[in-house]
Amino acid sequence: MSQIVNLRQMQVGQQGKIAAVEALGEMNRRIRDMGLIPGTTVSIVGRAPLKDPVALRLSGVTISLRNSEADFIKVDLSGASS
Repeated sequence: MSQIVNLRQMQVGQQGKIAAVEALGEMNRRIRDMGLIPGTTVSIVGRAPLKDPVALRLSGVTISLRNSEADFIKVDLSGASS
């Protein structure tokens, strides 16, 4: 059974597979250009003291993403082994 959450809701150390990117236009392109595409395994490696931004690890790279961008990314927590 799938457990789909917004990327913002994930905790440090959690991992899952990107299920969907729901942004439109320029925001969609920016998110996808960073490699955040459906099927990619992503893990949360850290958060800033005020919880924004969030540091993600995917495809051997660590990137930083604002929570306002993370809200557009749906992650299947059952889609990747921890």
